[in-house]
Amino acid sequence: METLSLERLGAWPALEAAARAIEIGAHLVSERDGYVHHGIYAGNGEVIHYGGFDRSARRGPVETVPLCGFAGGRGVRVQPEPHARFAGRDVVARARSRIGEDRYRILTNNCEHFSTWCVSGVGRSEQVCRCLLNPWLGLKTLYAVCRSQFTSTMEDMSLSRAEI
Repeated sequence: METLSLERLGAWPALEAAARAIEIGAHLVSERDGYVHHGIYAGNGEVIHYGGFDRSARRGPVETVPLCGFAGGRGVRVQPEPHARFAGRDVVARARSRIGEDRYRILTNNCEHFSTWCVSGVGRSEQVCRCLLNPWLGLKTLYAVCRSQFTSTMEDMSLSRAEI
């Protein structure tokens, strides 16, 4: 599967065109501060992903979100899967079978483990492997994620106060 870069998905025409270009069952990735977020394209502009700590300091379950919500204001690309055992609707069926699961573990059951399991039958995370092999990279990643979560929490608090 070829790599497809989709930037600035917030604009509706770009989002609509992007959704048509992505194959159902594609493994999607989106860069975040310090890590890459993973999900499965379910069609109709929807992505199934492990919410994890993607949007808040509270862990989230496997859920369906709009493509623009998955992108989080960032680019999205299709991740090639050389070890894929499943494709298309079979991948989506596997992803849907875990909707509602709330057993997120950053080292053993994160969004990358979920997505690779959907396409290959084996949950694995290259990001976790790299961080465990290189503790300095692991610390930098942890710092970036914590900083991002802190910033997001502060922004949410500011919005809440503005509504009062």
